[in-house]
Amino acid sequence: MSEPVTIRPIAHIRTDFTDKFGIPRQSGRVDELTGTIVFEPEFRNPDALRGITDYSHLWLIFDFSAAHREKWSPTVRPPRLGGNTRMGVFATRSPFRPNPIGLSCVRLVSAEATSEQGTVLHVAGVDLLDGTPIFDIKPYIPYADCRPGATGSFADAHKDDALEVDFPAQLLAKIPSLKQNAAIACLAEDPRPSYQDDPERVYSMAFAGCDIHFQVANGRVTVTGVDTLKP
Repeated sequence: MSEPVTIRPIAHIRTDFTDKFGIPRQSGRVDELTGTIVFEPEFRNPDALRGITDYSHLWLIFDFSAAHREKWSPTVRPPRLGGNTRMGVFATRSPFRPNPIGLSCVRLVSAEATSEQGTVLHVAGVDLLDGTPIFDIKPYIPYADCRPGATGSFADAHKDDALEVDFPAQLLAKIPSLKQNAAIACLAEDPRPSYQDDPERVYSMAFAGCDIHFQVANGRVTVTGVDTLKP
């Protein structure tokens, strides 16, 4: 047995998702989704970020903190395949892995110096739960990281999947104005597991301090209510 390796978070990210349901399945799918990376006190040395704003995108290596399990399975059931087809865990990006480590590519919006939290990074296109621990940050380098001829297995077949969204104006107004476009885009991504296709079922997505209730039928999301979540 190899010796265990201990790694610790260098930062945590703040996002509008307090629950896993509704988070896009991949980073970059909803550019309107923003987050703020706040470093742990010992990593707030500004020299550690010297030159970072010269990059447009960053890789985040993070902890699937809401998916920890004592045992792992060699196969998982990707939602995009209906939840019944098993694939090898290393052939998917499932959060249920031997080591619950995730990888996301996000767009760097800005680096902001603050008096209380040191320099924080504002990023976009996030797909992370609020409070997710970040283990490392690396720059995205286009000439090395982009592979135009690469293939993406079953993920390619679903990359353009999108639903129409009917979000009545009086309900949309309950969402903070700067978050409205992101809410619509997340609903268009179809948060439901693929094996759930009940047009009568009402789903709820916690987002930006609100609970958004919706139904899905014939390729269309209809928002039926919006409640304010209690702090």
